[in-house]
Amino acid sequence: METHEGGKWKMLLPLLFLSLVSTVRSSSALRFRPVCGVAERQVQMPEGAAFKIGLFADLHFGEDAWTEWGPRQDLNSINVMNSVLQHENPDLVIYLGDVITANNIMIANASLYWDQAISPVRNRGIPWVSVFGNHDDAAFQWPLEWFSPPGIPPIHCPQTTTSYSGDDECSFKGTGRLELMSNDMKHNGSFSSYGPRNLWPSVSNYVIQVSSPHYPPSPVAFLYFLDSGGGSYPELISNDQVKWFRQKAEEINPDSRVPEIVFWHIPSTAYKVVAPKFDIRKPCVGSINKESVAAQEVETGIMDLLLNRTSVKAIFVGHNHGLDWCCPYNKLWLCYARHTGYGGYGDWPRGARILQINETPFSLHSWIRMEDGQVHSEVIL
Repeated sequence: METHEGGKWKMLLPLLFLSLVSTVRSSSALRFRPVCGVAERQVQMPEGAAFKIGLFADLHFGEDAWTEWGPRQDLNSINVMNSVLQHENPDLVIYLGDVITANNIMIANASLYWDQAISPVRNRGIPWVSVFGNHDDAAFQWPLEWFSPPGIPPIHCPQTTTSYSGDDECSFKGTGRLELMSNDMKHNGSFSSYGPRNLWPSVSNYVIQVSSPHYPPSPVAFLYFLDSGGGSYPELISNDQVKWFRQKAEEINPDSRVPEIVFWHIPSTAYKVVAPKFDIRKPCVGSINKESVAAQEVETGIMDLLLNRTSVKAIFVGHNHGLDWCCPYNKLWLCYARHTGYGGYGDWPRGARILQINETPFSLHSWIRMEDGQVHSEVIL
């Protein structure tokens, strides 16, 4: 809906392997290890501490880009992220879709806005991953007011320090998922991937292993990322993605011993089943329940698969700006992030959902950190 860096690395062959990289922060070490039986991308837990993840959802950079309001909201969104990062100092950040509002962006290279959105995390040397939402590669929508006085406004391309010549000036071309993801992946600190080719146009499908600090090959949890569509194609998780998830899970976690956490942007229809009717009451936990669940167009089997895997603990989505609850669904928890960006609809205070993974015994703890520093909606999942 409306949304201490290490050696340089880059993608060599999209379907074969990634170059070995080591990115070290004071709190964590990260490695790529294309080894059979483990996830290709690994994030090592800090020694003697929990592993903390920040979710930034629905930033909507570039919205109303031709007005004074739009760029101001982008600055406000950066302030939200800076505040959350200062308070929480996460080991990993997940951009949970609708990073940009492509249908409002008038330039061919929309990744310039994407680069602005990830800048607070990059500046701190925090690794991140990205999944796509329904606005990230949406086609430009012509504002009706442009066709009446005063007409089309002056076009101001965003300021950037990247290697963008400006020769093309501004235009109304979209930037596709593959181009956006390739741009994201070229940055030091990005652990994003454009996933298996056979799943395209569904792009952001991949797995990250959270590894034990005592024995790095040993997984503490697997984080799965799925592209729930929207924008350039229908809003759904396809049957091919379900097959990919099953095959990948059987490869890296065949006995379902390792806990699994799943992230995508648009909620499944199961969210409608558990949604609070009015106020948020136990067993649900949250602070805002201001709209109906806007679910994917069709369910093709992903929820049946996840329900039948004893290792899957929780699913996290964005999309609905006016919802921030977590509710149990059989053995799973279905959770919303918190609307982080000042772009998009709704005037609710901004914030971000935080996840904390503890190793021994394994536990998943979550809360919401607001822009003003307040914390609420703590829950053990």
